[in-house]
Amino acid sequence: MDTDSSVVALGHAIVDVLAMTDDRTVRDLGLEKGTMALVEGARAEQLYAAMTPEAHVSGGSAANTAACLASLGGSVRFVGKVAADDLGRVFTDDIRAAGVLYDTPHARDGSPATGSCLVFVTPDAEKTMCTNLGAGATLAPEDLHLEAIETAQVLYIEGYLVGPEGTTPAVEEAIAVARRAGTGVAFSASDPGWVAFQRHALLDVVDQVDILFANEPETLGLSGLDDLDSAVKAMTERVPLVAVTLGSAGCVIADRQGGRTRVPAAPVRHVVDSTGAGDSFAAGFLFGVVHDLGPEASAQLGALAASEIVSHLGARPIADLRQLAAAAGLLG
Repeated sequence: MDTDSSVVALGHAIVDVLAMTDDRTVRDLGLEKGTMALVEGARAEQLYAAMTPEAHVSGGSAANTAACLASLGGSVRFVGKVAADDLGRVFTDDIRAAGVLYDTPHARDGSPATGSCLVFVTPDAEKTMCTNLGAGATLAPEDLHLEAIETAQVLYIEGYLVGPEGTTPAVEEAIAVARRAGTGVAFSASDPGWVAFQRHALLDVVDQVDILFANEPETLGLSGLDDLDSAVKAMTERVPLVAVTLGSAGCVIADRQGGRTRVPAAPVRHVVDSTGAGDSFAAGFLFGVVHDLGPEASAQLGALAASEIVSHLGARPIADLRQLAAAAGLLG
């Protein structure tokens, strides 16, 4: 079995159901615009009935990052759990077609179905997500590809795995294996609502990683501060390198030595759907890291990848990201 991957991405295997909607519908459904909420059973069925789906797309935060990394030409393995059902087969086929190594064992018979995420996209391209984690919530230490983590340059972990009893042990084991092997560890805060819900558990993991990805609300939430500059400084006291995305304002890259760089966003003709923008930024940045391009060039790659993702529905690239990066002169 091929285990030679520069990056191992650990996260939930999800199939996204995307629908365009309006602010009033989001409010009437009792949802908080721009956040992610976990839903189960009857609530998930109610929300699905209120949608007019426009696309079914394999997703999941770290899985999206893996797909974008592969599009850039990176060698990447995804570790995440699906059920032996139709959505599980869709997810498996999609991520392999994207060029990502994937062979995590299926959940056993009688376990939850493959996870799904209902994504309501409003006219301003903001997304409100309602996620049923399904089989992904059963990801356990025995599902990890330990040999792949040991030989990778970077282990990348999505924050949604941290906190729940079913998945936190897998995160802890993966980090322990990476640390023993000298594999770098990168971590995504994932969502402002998740930060508010699991802040202490997330900080326990943040203190063990080398690179932190977060947007502005997540950075403020993790730090417990109201000022972004102070929050970034506080996070660099915990993590050697912090990448804070700021939407159309670009990003800030800061390190423990006091270095701070502002990188502008890549131009986008029309923002259609911001779903996956942070995931794709992380992919470009990680590609730069494993190819020793430096933080600023890595952030520029991240910005380019994000600009492609937000230009269409769905969180996986349509264009060839490597060709775009080459045309922009960003591959070193």
